[in-house]
Amino acid sequence: MPESLLSRAYVDGIYIPVGLLVFGTAIVKMEWLPYAVVLGIILGVVKYFRMAPKKVLKPDAFQEFALTEKTIISHNVAIYRFALPTATSILGLPIGQHISIGAVLPQPDGTSKEIVRSYTPISGDHQPGYIDLLIKSYPTGNISRHMASLGVGQTIRVKGPKGAFVYTPNMVRHFGMVAGGTGITPMLQVVRAIIRGRAAGDRTEVDLIFANVTEQDILLREDLDQLAAEDKGFRVHYVLDKPPAGWTGGVGYVTSEMVTKCLPKAADDVKILLCGPPPMVSGLKKTTEALGFKKARPVSKLEDQVFAF
Repeated sequence: MPESLLSRAYVDGIYIPVGLLVFGTAIVKMEWLPYAVVLGIILGVVKYFRMAPKKVLKPDAFQEFALTEKTIISHNVAIYRFALPTATSILGLPIGQHISIGAVLPQPDGTSKEIVRSYTPISGDHQPGYIDLLIKSYPTGNISRHMASLGVGQTIRVKGPKGAFVYTPNMVRHFGMVAGGTGITPMLQVVRAIIRGRAAGDRTEVDLIFANVTEQDILLREDLDQLAAEDKGFRVHYVLDKPPAGWTGGVGYVTSEMVTKCLPKAADDVKILLCGPPPMVSGLKKTTEALGFKKARPVSKLEDQVFAF
């Protein structure tokens, strides 16, 4: 998606052709110049709207997108890239929301049943033409196992957006985030949006605790470390249940002490975001309440101080 009216796409696609039309007319017949200018403006406006990205998500209807690329991360984790209808298409997914993926899958009793699960893309609307999904396949997972079995050219069914959380710049002074495993995806979506918005005045601070079992389980670590190195307003704190020798990060489950040390203190302009295994999220809701944050609701609302995806 062109980011500026002075971008190369607009220069090559609109300004140069319109300029040539006007300039050529002036050379051939000067009295036709006013008509050429009007025609050039009309053609330029038409081309501008044709170049504008088209949002494709529908909240009440599934659409099929074809797999174009699969990047293996580990034995059970991969990034799946699906093509959108055109090179300028975008999902139209607000930052903080997710999509539903559905598939009709065979059941143990011989019948078939439509299974639907929610996922947060690791790509965004600033990247037109495709969506990237980071998915960990589990032996008992319906959709995750189905995704792992897909070959290039096969399709998935997608609808959305879904979710109660929508990020807006400077909605809070400081985010404290705790993610476990693939729960990193909505956090990464918000962090990237904040950092992209720095030039426009987004001053939001972010501290992220990312909990995993082993060091090999840390998904997208290079991306997170690079973002932290590039942006002084974002810090990531790793916690491992089974750390290797010499590990200097956190060890064990995410504790009250870790939250106190790494995340912002309770305040009206602070929000805690949680995403991960249900036992972890449930425990952290109690932990944050004990640390002075407002009690988290069973189903989170946007205005909640402690929000669980």
